[in-house]
Amino acid sequence: MVKNSTVNLKWVVLMMLAIVICVPDMYAKKKKEDKDTEAWRYEIEAVEGAVPGACRVKVWTYAKKADKAIAQAPKNAVHGIIFKGYAANPDARVPGRRAMVTDYAVEQEFADYFKEFFADGGRYMRFVSLVNNGAPMAGDVIKVGKEYKMGIIVMVKTDELRKELESAGVLKSLNNGF
Repeated sequence: MVKNSTVNLKWVVLMMLAIVICVPDMYAKKKKEDKDTEAWRYEIEAVEGAVPGACRVKVWTYAKKADKAIAQAPKNAVHGIIFKGYAANPDARVPGRRAMVTDYAVEQEFADYFKEFFADGGRYMRFVSLVNNGAPMAGDVIKVGKEYKMGIIVMVKTDELRKELESAGVLKSLNNGF
């Protein structure tokens, strides 16, 4: 019986050691992904198929793993609509769109709000949907050095997004001043 407890104790110690070694590594990877998100490395372009109150965009996201690029695309699309806007696509006859926020200081002024808004599973998710379940189209996966550049088409509910930003005080209401 003593021998059996010694084996069990050794097993428990080995498992605890494995956990102690692996958890910091997983945390470091997550922290790296968060740092990549904060860098906001993406490009955004107009595509056909928008509906009233929404726009349809292709977001070119950079990531080391393809699944991370797909997961990051909705967040990048909403960020792009709020802070970057996009140029018109004359080939598809899609007009461009100005950024909702044109004052660069707003992102810093509302940093706490945007940190929570863009957190994993945050409120930004209410305003996006992936087209084709996030599957990139042919030619929309490009290997660039050690990472991928992936084009994912996303639908963004711009009218609802604007209302959210107005209620948070980030944007002034369009009815203000009339």
